[in-house]
Amino acid sequence: MGLIARLSRVVPLVIVLALAAGIIYLVVTYRHSPARAKEVLIQAFTWLCGILSAFFALASVYAFFDNAPAVLDLTLSFLAVTLVGLGITRLANRRFLKHNPSYRKKRLAATTKRRPPWQR
Repeated sequence: MGLIARLSRVVPLVIVLALAAGIIYLVVTYRHSPARAKEVLIQAFTWLCGILSAFFALASVYAFFDNAPAVLDLTLSFLAVTLVGLGITRLANRRFLKHNPSYRKKRLAATTKRRPPWQR
């Protein structure tokens, strides 16, 4: 019963992450292409899950030293969800790059050549 109670507390976090993923995917698909939308979605969620993992890890450490077992249990549940999400996005990134090798190459930075105005 404890596992079900823990999972029910993280449902709002999972719903918010799913809604954010849907919005990001729809906007980037509309502006660019579905492949570009997948790439942006993977990058955004890798970043977001990394930030959330760091936040929940710090909150867990604080709750541990503050002797707050209920808060520690909640933050560890959220930390587990974000770490699973981070793992899933890393696997999705590997699969995406396997099927879309053209996205593996990073874009080169533009360079400008300075010329005096009289050499046009």
